[in-house]
Amino acid sequence: MTGETKTRLAVMALVYMMVNAVLFGAGMLLFLNGDSIGPHDQASTGIWTIVAASFILAAPISWWLTPRLRARYGRRREEAPASDPRTGRDRM
Repeated sequence: MTGETKTRLAVMALVYMMVNAVLFGAGMLLFLNGDSIGPHDQASTGIWTIVAASFILAAPISWWLTPRLRARYGRRREEAPASDPRTGRDRM
């Protein structure tokens, strides 16, 4: 695994938790505002469906979102010169 992939996975793990929370919250708002809440079994099934869907859908969404969060830093890093013109040493 390359360093770039490790960094992307680390950032994705942080983004995943936030995306999961947003998807779960949006799903619960839609579910609880709907008129489809009936017996206890039906509500329980609906809530577990939302939990599973947010858990599964958060992974591809956060994988897609992660490079876009780092785009500004990556672009700035590519434009910077490889060495410091004042000292002649490589930048870290």
